[in-house]
Amino acid sequence: MRGPAAPSRHGDVNEHPLEPQVRKALAHVIDPEIRRPITELGMVDSISITRAGVASVTILLTVSSCPLQSTLQRDVENAVAALDGITAVIVHLGVMDDEQRSALRQMLRGGRAEREIPFARHDNLTRVIAVASGKGGVGKSSVTVNLAMALHSLGKTVGVLDADIYGHSIPDMLGIGDTRPTAVDDMIMPVPAMGLKVISVGMLKPSRDQVVAWRGPILDRALTQLLSDVYWGDLDYLILDLPPGTGDVAISLGQKLPNSQILVVTTPQVAAAEVAERAGTMAAIMQQKVIGVVENMSWLETECPHCKESHRVPLFGTGGGQAVADTLTERLGYEIPLLAQVPIQQDLRESGDTGTPLVTSDPGTPASVALLQLARTIAGQKRNLEGLHLSVATG
Repeated sequence: MRGPAAPSRHGDVNEHPLEPQVRKALAHVIDPEIRRPITELGMVDSISITRAGVASVTILLTVSSCPLQSTLQRDVENAVAALDGITAVIVHLGVMDDEQRSALRQMLRGGRAEREIPFARHDNLTRVIAVASGKGGVGKSSVTVNLAMALHSLGKTVGVLDADIYGHSIPDMLGIGDTRPTAVDDMIMPVPAMGLKVISVGMLKPSRDQVVAWRGPILDRALTQLLSDVYWGDLDYLILDLPPGTGDVAISLGQKLPNSQILVVTTPQVAAAEVAERAGTMAAIMQQKVIGVVENMSWLETECPHCKESHRVPLFGTGGGQAVADTLTERLGYEIPLLAQVPIQQDLRESGDTGTPLVTSDPGTPASVALLQLARTIAGQKRNLEGLHLSVATG
């Protein structure tokens, strides 16, 4: 079997003097989906250079329908054209054969078995955070998207898994609602979006208007596929957007990712707070740690028509977030803080509709400031064993 990084003509006696420099330049071209050098992935099939300095490079795509092939072609052209002595660049795009794709999959999996969930391994270093809520309509997905972008702005490598099987909205909120992931045989490449790696069941449907009506074993297999068959690469964080409530998905993910952490989102009113407590309690039942509570829609900042000063108007009441944190602290037996209070902003809603997270488009607004501080707080947390399930072997 030919290894994925094997050069085609390296060391040939007829090698052009510039070919080593071209190959070195191509080592800096990163595949836009897999996020690794194309030379490492075995995508550079051949290089030839004429006496006049015209370089012809053949790049092998993983599949013929690769959605970012124009980006890859442009990056190859720019990298080679920057070399002294190169007068023109011609890029030919081919497609890997079955043997090459198999070698690529084997290399990307690092020899691990198929269908293994890498985040469940004891030696995995990715911090998995599931964003949960007791009910819908509290802005859980907005918090997920903006938290992921805020962590990315801190220099972290972040993946986002839209595990809200029935109400998937993450792709639209990141401006990739019509984008489909690339499949390398049975391996799926997450869709790149503003520096994030994103996958959602919505991307796997034949059409946007198709309804997902899965339960039980089918739903469980779908979640396993999203966790195991997607090539996530090395992540600092994997952020999961859970469906609201305490149903099949929360239970299944708790079983598959027992050391994932839960971030509970609620709004200030009492009714929402009481329901949010159930999401935190479910996490404890699944032996997951709750790392904190986010209170969304905490207040509306508005200018008083009489005094012309800015006032906070608590449209949905006050104290719900802190009440959830206090109740879960008492119930679970360890400190669960209120990590953030995010005010209501029209811009925050509009940013979800336009597909540009607010922390990116306008980081100075009150909601963005709160969400960026949330990311800094989470990034500054140290892992500890409190609240986590430990398997103890006896013998």
